[in-house]
Amino acid sequence: MKQSNNRQRPAFTLSAVTLAVLTLASQVQAQEVQRVEVTGSSIKRLASEASLPVTMINSDEIDKRGMTTLADLMMALPESSSLAPSNAGSGTNINLRGLGVNRTLVLLNGRRLANEAIADGYANLDVLPMSAIDRVEILRDGASSIYGSDAIGGVVNFITKKTFKGASVSAQMVKPEKTGGADEQRFSFIVGAGDLQTDGWNVFATADGHRRSRLLASDRTDLSNADILTSIGRAPTLASGGYAYPANFTTATNKNAANPYYTSGCVAPYSIQGAKNTCVINANQYGTALYGNEQVTFYARGTKKLSEDHTISIDYSRGQEFILGTKNPTTSLAANGVSALLPSTSKWYPGGSGGVPAVAGLKGEPLTVTWSVADLGEATTRDIQVNQRVGVSDEGNFAGWEYKAGFVYGHSQRDNYYESGYVNGPGLLKGIANGSLNPFGLQDATGLAYLNSISVDGALNRHSISTYTGLDLTVTKELTQLAGGPLTLAVGGDLHRDTTEDTKTDITSVVTYAASGPSHGQGARNVAALYAEMEIPVSKQLSFNVAVRDDHFSDFGNTINPKASFRYEPSKTLMFRGSANTGFRAPTLFDRYGYRVAGANTTTASKWDDPVQCPGGTPGVAGTGKALPGLVASAVCNVALPRQTGSNPDLVPETSRGATLGLVVEPMKNFTASFDYWHIEMKDMLANLPEQVYFLNPTKYADLFVRNADGSLNYIKNITMNLGGQKASGIDVGLAYSIPKTAYGDFNFKLDGTYLTQFDNQLEKDSAYVSNIGRFGVASNGTTSSFPILTFRWKHTLAMRWSKGDWTAQLTENYNTGYHDQNLVAAQYFRDIEPYSVWNLTGTYRGFKNMTLAAGITNLLNVKPPLTNHSAYTYGYLSSAASPIGRAFNARMTYNF
Repeated sequence: MKQSNNRQRPAFTLSAVTLAVLTLASQVQAQEVQRVEVTGSSIKRLASEASLPVTMINSDEIDKRGMTTLADLMMALPESSSLAPSNAGSGTNINLRGLGVNRTLVLLNGRRLANEAIADGYANLDVLPMSAIDRVEILRDGASSIYGSDAIGGVVNFITKKTFKGASVSAQMVKPEKTGGADEQRFSFIVGAGDLQTDGWNVFATADGHRRSRLLASDRTDLSNADILTSIGRAPTLASGGYAYPANFTTATNKNAANPYYTSGCVAPYSIQGAKNTCVINANQYGTALYGNEQVTFYARGTKKLSEDHTISIDYSRGQEFILGTKNPTTSLAANGVSALLPSTSKWYPGGSGGVPAVAGLKGEPLTVTWSVADLGEATTRDIQVNQRVGVSDEGNFAGWEYKAGFVYGHSQRDNYYESGYVNGPGLLKGIANGSLNPFGLQDATGLAYLNSISVDGALNRHSISTYTGLDLTVTKELTQLAGGPLTLAVGGDLHRDTTEDTKTDITSVVTYAASGPSHGQGARNVAALYAEMEIPVSKQLSFNVAVRDDHFSDFGNTINPKASFRYEPSKTLMFRGSANTGFRAPTLFDRYGYRVAGANTTTASKWDDPVQCPGGTPGVAGTGKALPGLVASAVCNVALPRQTGSNPDLVPETSRGATLGLVVEPMKNFTASFDYWHIEMKDMLANLPEQVYFLNPTKYADLFVRNADGSLNYIKNITMNLGGQKASGIDVGLAYSIPKTAYGDFNFKLDGTYLTQFDNQLEKDSAYVSNIGRFGVASNGTTSSFPILTFRWKHTLAMRWSKGDWTAQLTENYNTGYHDQNLVAAQYFRDIEPYSVWNLTGTYRGFKNMTLAAGITNLLNVKPPLTNHSAYTYGYLSSAASPIGRAFNARMTYNF
């Protein structure tokens, strides 16, 4: 690294917003300091000289918090609105400022990687090599002028170790206090050889494996049961008809569903009594509170020092994630216009020889059955995601210019399989019609053999690939000396190519329950960019930075985005900083070139009333309408409705403007405080309309309810569109205090928080903006998740650390304010969601030679997740932002060879 012209380290560490930054700065020697490239700039500088708000968290801090995955870290960040990993299979993605995962750029060592393969719009953090991470830098500001598309909300840069010599192994486990699943195991090792300074080379490799077991909803009945759901206005017994075991049925002349086992209480544990003489499925029998997954990652890096100022390195990473997604058992959905009909000739007809109880009023007419096939168990998919990346970096000096050149190739693949419980839909209907299958009971040997004959277990249903290939070159030169230091110029360019291919296989055409169908989409784009940046230190107290980037997209043309920032330090205890920028985000390849289907390819995430065929209810409140005469209520009321998603060839890029203004102050010794105001405005936002919008105003969106000639719903059009705009503002707060050294040890306190002052969404251009702060509004996660974006008024992380000799301990609080509930329920159940506070305790001992022992308690006070009546949360609690695990114990051992 080039030295920094003998500049002295300031007495006040100006960017010490977090304890991690304080630690980094304290290691810099007064006489000889190294310049580093901080995320958000192409120019190397002292960490203390940054004018942009950057949070740094090193690997030691992650360990001291007892975290086992990068998901734990992203969920705890106050500036993040990330969701907990779900069964969607996309893994962990980060959502800075709540602006959407597509607007947070994720980098590995300052360069891009291939995105998650289906949506191709964000990175899955689960495939990153956690054991190789040295630190994480979070730029809380737009950065399109440096990095191009996707950096509207900010940048998260995962920086690996540069070298490692020796060997180390680490094992970690997490055990919940309550029985059931959600236990975790993590094992990693790292080994390296060579000293870059004395030998001129270094090679190291690390592997990391993590596993979390599935937690069933039935393991946490204290969080979700019929009484709790009833108390918030979502009583499960309000439902009637629908798919269940034993099956409900209707006839051509009587559309009021009935069940032959209703009077006997239905059949536990598979179903419970519903309304109007029907049985409904017991959600706790099949539900999943937390999906199990596994990750295995590998990272290797080799570095060769060719001369004092010339270094070349090559790295390779491979991450694989495995997840089993589950849903309720397969049902007897209509297929190819044919309904599930049980004729009177079947021995399973009520009152027949099969022993099914007779039902008064039946005269041998065929029954349309809505059956959930309990024999098959849960319908389970196996999702495997593999992300690989190879990078080459060459850094040195040439003709008075400092240069950095790089090449990256990333390949992301995602395959989804029918693991178990899925069958050929038309074959299922045939088995009901010919008497092989009993929709009112568990199967006999004949029925089980028939189910096995129509099974599709093991079949591949979706195959997706995305790739990223990029070349970049940046050169930097100190042009002249100004009063405050060297006037430095950086110029550069990059070329990259993105590709995507997504195929739903032919098998999906017969697996009716999966609500999908064969499709294929593919696309590619080339991007060429030129950029420049200049650091202008006008004086020792005042410096400016300006940057501009010109991107040319092969499918959109040019976009130019500038940025300017300043840093003013009138005294050693006070610093002001600010920035202004423009940004953009191009539609992802999936958004514009992904699959397109003629009809429905999925269903709504929540249950709704068809506004035409189940009218008369309260808008947006499912189960309050009444089916039109002649229609089956369970087919049009309080039901998941057919929905069409997919790409849109008419999309255009979204654009943004952003600004920050902040100060960092040291009002007293050992205490620093920072306050950064930020503001972002976007227009032409790329998103899907949130589901509830359709049903709160069905007249306005009637053209998006595509209907058949008989008035029945064909599908709801829910493809990605350019919507209106968004305005978001807030204040990031950072406080750090160290008590002067005492005989009892060292005590440090740190608080990082974000206070939202504005979060307004606009559904269509020129329409009114609607506030989403502390409420479920019109902010949507789109195709990433059915869960809404959560915008807490205030969110913070508070850490209190003690250390003495070989001992350290840390107490951490993660807190967010309350929320107005969705309240699409009866008025007497309107409510607010309570604030959520979780305390974690960890302790570490380093007194044994070459060994580190750590233990801790997560959710020390055993706090339950907050209740919500939002229709997207099946179990009635805020599972996307709070954990159902409860108190858990963790332990870790690391041994260095």
